[in-house]
Amino acid sequence: MHHRRNRLTATLTALAALAFTTAATPPATATTTSTATTPGDIVSSAPTSFHPLPGQPTNTKSWQITYRSTTAKGAPNVVSGTVIVPNDGRTGPRPLVTYAVGTVGLGDQCAPSAGFPKGTTIEASLINQAVQRGWAVAVTDYEGLGTPGDHTYTVGRAEGQAVLDAARAAIRHPEAGLSKDSPVGIMGYSQGGQASSWAAELHDSYAPDLKVKGTATGGVPADLMKVADFNDGNIGAGLILMAATGQDAAFPELELDTYLNDKGRGYVDFMKKNCVAIDTVAGLFQRISDVTVKNPLNEPDWQQRLGESKLGTHTPDHPVYLYHGGIDELIPYAVGKQLRADWCDRGAKVQWRSHPLLGHIGGVTVGAFPAMDWLNDRFAGKPTQGNC
Repeated sequence: MHHRRNRLTATLTALAALAFTTAATPPATATTTSTATTPGDIVSSAPTSFHPLPGQPTNTKSWQITYRSTTAKGAPNVVSGTVIVPNDGRTGPRPLVTYAVGTVGLGDQCAPSAGFPKGTTIEASLINQAVQRGWAVAVTDYEGLGTPGDHTYTVGRAEGQAVLDAARAAIRHPEAGLSKDSPVGIMGYSQGGQASSWAAELHDSYAPDLKVKGTATGGVPADLMKVADFNDGNIGAGLILMAATGQDAAFPELELDTYLNDKGRGYVDFMKKNCVAIDTVAGLFQRISDVTVKNPLNEPDWQQRLGESKLGTHTPDHPVYLYHGGIDELIPYAVGKQLRADWCDRGAKVQWRSHPLLGHIGGVTVGAFPAMDWLNDRFAGKPTQGNC
């Protein structure tokens, strides 16, 4: 119990440190195009700045973009994001990482592109590690963050497509200096682990034009039903309602509002206006039964939609580095191990890395560095067979 309290304190302290995501900065005057007709085409682009921390300079060029992507139902949509390129005078092929951030919240002000100019984006310091390696980085905001409509949080197909199309948009950006032959890596953790894993599974069917060399993905919520059950009444309880809100945004026929009581409706309204730290604290230790008149997760239509986001049903066509904290208090370690087993059973080349003493926050802050080293080896053309 003492260790669990320590992990809880560490998690809440980390979340509190993330609470100060500030309001979105209006972008500089954007150039727009009316010829964005295929996924990855740029709709608009405007210069922006990339700061890992407030006031911390970087020798980079960056653009806030909107680009064409695809919803979970297969309809065209527009997603926002950021392209960051080291201003190092490099010539020749430059690796590109399409980076999927973890949960930031449901409000537009939480979008990564909104925080980069102010140095308030949660994972910007990790992204800067990729930039310092000489890699270009594309960071999607995901569907509904920074663009009209609600964020389709935890809808795997929509996230994965947004991640792949962010890479396409970066390659097609006329000032980024990338090309269709640029080697591509996919990376993400937590929600970003779901998004990057979906991108890995979708690559061969959705974006085979991208020269993907590997995916590094961690803390993956590969089975949303198991993650919801684990967090019901726990410290991650608020994430369940956020996830239900995201699923309802993608699939309005689920009619989330009809399942909510007044308390639940108040929570949803609150969460749509705020970012992850505040939303998580607001939902601490709540049970689904506290905010509903009937549990939607017991209903066949909800179970079907959540099941559609389950990972491990398709073999990535490139090597994968998969990592998970052994004492993860938000995404069960067993869920990560099962994803490894499912991919390995399908013949994927999986390099599994367990971090036995790390929780969820430690998993990203510590686990990202060996993950980047692994990606660097893939960019260098070094072979890997994994450790299935």
